[in-house]
Amino acid sequence: MNAAKAKKSDRNIVAENRKARFNYEITDTLEAGLVLTGTEVKSLRQGKANIAESYANEEGGEMWLINSHVPEYLQANRFNHEPRRRRKILLKAREISRLAQAVQRDGMTLVPLKVYFNDKGLAKLELALARGKKLHDKRETQKQRDWNRQKTRLLRERG
Repeated sequence: MNAAKAKKSDRNIVAENRKARFNYEITDTLEAGLVLTGTEVKSLRQGKANIAESYANEEGGEMWLINSHVPEYLQANRFNHEPRRRRKILLKAREISRLAQAVQRDGMTLVPLKVYFNDKGLAKLELALARGKKLHDKRETQKQRDWNRQKTRLLRERG
């Protein structure tokens, strides 16, 4: 148990998707590797990344991280990467097929939670299998509040 706690504390978290736990009901999480270019690694080491709008998708037997933003590394203008390019996620074929089936069959979503460097210095992605929560409809509460105001106003005028 202490080894598991030590393992989590060795993480150097670069980007975190905080809204994911609010917008989705997370059922399962897994750790995967990321394929990055040299300038992306340098930019991540500076702590610059955004995965708030990103998601994962399976295409042709491979898993891809789509719409994540890793800004350009300023000191390497000539060899820079595209900030919003698709990045390959390293998973075993069995895990990819299991996740793809859950997405197709159950309507689940693959949501990235964290990008971090582990104790060996490798870039890792914490990926979650999630289901969207039903968002609260504010219109009903607004209608109820307006009706309560109008009702109290009418009762005051009568009495």
